[in-house]
Amino acid sequence: GYTHLQPAQPVLFGHHVLAYAEMLRRDDDRFADAAKRIDVLPLGSGALAGTTFPIDRRGVAAELGFREVSVNSMDSVGDRDFAVEFLAACAIVGMHLSRMAEDLILWSSQEFGFIELPDAFATGSSIMPQKKNPDVAELIRGKTGRLYGNLLSLLTTLKGLPMTYNRDLQEDKEPVFDSVDTVRGSLAVLAAMLPALKVREERMRTASTAGFTLATELADYLATKAVPFRDAHGIVGSIVQHCVREGLGLEDLSLEQLRAFSPRFEADVRRWLTADAAVRRRRATGGTSPSNVRSQIGRAER
Repeated sequence: GYTHLQPAQPVLFGHHVLAYAEMLRRDDDRFADAAKRIDVLPLGSGALAGTTFPIDRRGVAAELGFREVSVNSMDSVGDRDFAVEFLAACAIVGMHLSRMAEDLILWSSQEFGFIELPDAFATGSSIMPQKKNPDVAELIRGKTGRLYGNLLSLLTTLKGLPMTYNRDLQEDKEPVFDSVDTVRGSLAVLAAMLPALKVREERMRTASTAGFTLATELADYLATKAVPFRDAHGIVGSIVQHCVREGLGLEDLSLEQLRAFSPRFEADVRRWLTADAAVRRRRATGGTSPSNVRSQIGRAER
């Protein structure tokens, strides 16, 4: 796991991927919530003032399957909030998919090497025969700007319009239709690509403890030995600095070396200095422990 794109703490790969499941769950909720404000019948508002004919608008709404009717004819004619809200939901989906694509791009690089993209979703270079470029993920990332543009386009069209109908409003169709096509296409491609990823487990396991990612475990250990965490943080910071100077890893230090920094270290500290132990200890709701991740998977499947 990374913060500031620097190695931070070990996490399960499933925990990382399921973060996107949570994002997509919120996206689903946003569309469902927006649908409530789309489910309003404007028919019967006339050009702007309503109609003189004795129509039964609620009866028409019931026949057409609308939940309710609009209550102000001027608002009904000039309102495009429902389209703006839908485009905003699409833009947020795009942002989430772009972040996922960025992770895939980073992970498939030589520097990370955590995954290998399937050949069907990558391309070679025009002049460099060794290259395997993450073009599909890059295209998904690029499409996000288009979704943002569609939202901004309609907002800009609407911002200076007086009541009620103005011909400018015909510009509401294209951004909506384009965003639908763009989001559907991006989701379809990702749904096909993700199951075909090759996960390099050993490379991930090696990286999981690189960059002193178990430093927090040492600080937590000291906290369980009644050392205030602010003090434990400073002690472990000094240990890391020592390791950097000496070219050592935390797991290379003997108990005697650790006790030179704090007498609270005991023989059981060894059990804390593995990636597996680090993730198992994070059993609080939302943490990366295997039991929590299994629960998250079940929730996502349901």
